[in-house]
Amino acid sequence: MAISGVSASLRGDISFWVDRTPVHEAARQGEILQLQQLIESGACVNAVTYDSITPLHEASLRGQTQCVKLLLAAGAQVDARNIDGSTPLCDACASGSIECVKVLLSHGAKVNPPLYTASPLHEACMNGSSDCVQLLIDVGANLEAHDCHFGTPLHVACAREHLDCVKLLLKAGANVNAAKLHETALHHAAKVKNVDLVEMLIEFGGNIYARDNRGKKPSDYTLRSSPTAKCFEYYEKTPLSLSQLCRVTVRKAAGQRALEKIAKLNIPQRLIQYLSYN
Repeated sequence: MAISGVSASLRGDISFWVDRTPVHEAARQGEILQLQQLIESGACVNAVTYDSITPLHEASLRGQTQCVKLLLAAGAQVDARNIDGSTPLCDACASGSIECVKVLLSHGAKVNPPLYTASPLHEACMNGSSDCVQLLIDVGANLEAHDCHFGTPLHVACAREHLDCVKLLLKAGANVNAAKLHETALHHAAKVKNVDLVEMLIEFGGNIYARDNRGKKPSDYTLRSSPTAKCFEYYEKTPLSLSQLCRVTVRKAAGQRALEKIAKLNIPQRLIQYLSYN
């Protein structure tokens, strides 16, 4: 159902269940001039398809920043949800478009929408967009947001082997031992056979003896004599140093937003740098 002739009085105020509209297509393709003309002619910017996708979802998912700006200026609902519960901010993070993310946040998009599915931070970690991850952390993203399928953002970043995102999450205070069906990030690191990831998680306090719902430790998912197996064997025989144990303990006490809290401690700058993993 084409709605380009809808009265201007309806624009931005009402959502319609429709097939894909010219507004959806213009937003998806980044046709700025066409989108502007449709808006000026009275097209509804909040029209939703049968799977509840709005033009703003389309523009955000494809990183069409100028279209996002036009739609928001015309009254597009910044936190509209599609059939999966995802908001435009989730889609912008999935696309890795830092500019779209910034625009949506500046228009009041919720960084922690009450979702039962993947949060914007999950999406950024899945995409491997470290810029988006850092921005979301800076504006207060919940580091422990839990998705029933993916676990926490840290689980996602580890499963996808996005080491930059993993380090940002850990430095910010993400719980390295958070569990999904008792499966920790270290289990993911073992399964993807990434030694660098295993070492990073252990240095941040990852429990090498944690057992998942099958009763298996992370090392149980490695092949004997493989580099990953040897890495776990080394840490089983070589406990963390006292200074490292102290660092892990202090950071655990600091919890989420660890970097912010540590930076305010009345201690020598050298210690702040050490606690911050800088």
